Amino acid sequence: MAHNYESIHFSSHGRASTNASKPEVTERLRAIVGAENVLVDPDKVEPYGGDAVKEKFPPEAVVFPSTTAEVVAILKLANEVIFPVTARGGGVGYTGGAVPVEGGIVVGTDRMNRIIEINADDLYAVCEPGITTFALQQEVEKHGVFFPPDPASYKDSYIGGNIAENAGGMRTPKYGNTKRYVLGLEVVTATGEVIRTGGKTEKNVVGFDLTGLMCGSEGMLGIITEATLKLLPLTETTSTVRASFRSMEAACKVLTKFTPEGILPMAMEVIDKYCIEAIEQNYAFGLSPDAAAILLVAVDGSRAEVEKHSVRIEQILSENGGFDVLRAASGADEDKLWDVRRAISPSLMKFGTLKINEDVVVPRSKVPELVARIEDIAKKHNTFVANFGHAGDGNIHVNFVCDRDDSEEIARARECVKETFQLSVDLGGTISGEHGIGYVKAPYMDYAIDRPTLEIMKGIKQVFDPKGILNPGKMFV
Repeated sequence: MAHNYESIHFSSHGRASTNASKPEVTERLRAIVGAENVLVDPDKVEPYGGDAVKEKFPPEAVVFPSTTAEVVAILKLANEVIFPVTARGGGVGYTGGAVPVEGGIVVGTDRMNRIIEINADDLYAVCEPGITTFALQQEVEKHGVFFPPDPASYKDSYIGGNIAENAGGMRTPKYGNTKRYVLGLEVVTATGEVIRTGGKTEKNVVGFDLTGLMCGSEGMLGIITEATLKLLPLTETTSTVRASFRSMEAACKVLTKFTPEGILPMAMEVIDKYCIEAIEQNYAFGLSPDAAAILLVAVDGSRAEVEKHSVRIEQILSENGGFDVLRAASGADEDKLWDVRRAISPSLMKFGTLKINEDVVVPRSKVPELVARIEDIAKKHNTFVANFGHAGDGNIHVNFVCDRDDSEEIARARECVKETFQLSVDLGGTISGEHGIGYVKAPYMDYAIDRPTLEIMKGIKQVFDPKGILNPGKMFV
């Protein structure tokens, strides 16, 4: 899509500045949200120019509205003057979805962090986009209900960002991604119009499903200013079982063994031998030196149901090659078992200074083949790879690790990424399960989506954002 940005000069970042850098625009932004809620100093805006990818595209200003009306005014100004606007929550994504790659301003939702309503009788909560997933979960659980989505960054990620990226997490095998729990939204479109989608009821088939359209739209169609979220009754208890295996293939083959037993785990996480090695060197958990893979399986429900299923899970793991099978005896013990999973990402940096983390997804039965063939791809290109992740829903985090100062190593790793994306599609999956597309995966969109479908998506973008204001440089290339 062509953008109408009027380039004034090139900034120190080697990128054309936009109309957002004009002093009169800055003054109008200050008039909208208050001078203290507009950042323009290079040192202060710099942190808002990147995410977990660790590439920097600093904006020309960062603005923190506190009301829907202020968001409306900001977007009306952007359409009048013409400059890019990128919405940002916690800024913890892995594909650059909240990174202002074409400059302009970042709209930070930090001040829009209220819980407006919790209704345990009707199982919904209404909140603003700037509250963290963790804070919302803590609050609703006081009412005997819970909000299932649990991305690994749940203590730092914001609800608005989770919806925009359709975030997943470890509980996805049983509970699904964020979109399942979004009943309705208040959204400000790129032209500054306020629309309401969905409502407060589980059933709602009035008109097109614009709520679903917004989930995973990566801030390209509008800025979420309020969300009505579905809640579930809080389960009585949980239980986690961990087992070691002598190969990743053996561990992954167990994934389909629970369904015939009528067991639906809420989480099934797999960890390969390189992750185990890195974790042990960093934290010394006492994992078996014979373990080439670890599988964590968690269930929830009533105490009787969880006890019954946990016993059978232990048996299934043992019957299928698992050893050192361990079931947590308490909540504290459960946390210790999951500490192993949480320790992976930082530990992998022992293998290099640049970690390229991609999240591909395939049907669950194809996970063993996916992992084996990814290892073959890495060997072919002489590149280190470590695999872990949400095996229960087929979503594997593939980490190619190299030296950030070695251009040849990086080029080989990028080729591995390309072949891994194609492999995932060939196996009936796709190139992202929960990280989204952003600018990082945009060049590979046509691997997963055919041209006519992409053109329809571009047409939807044009309807919502005729001047290309919102989050340019993402998804479509």
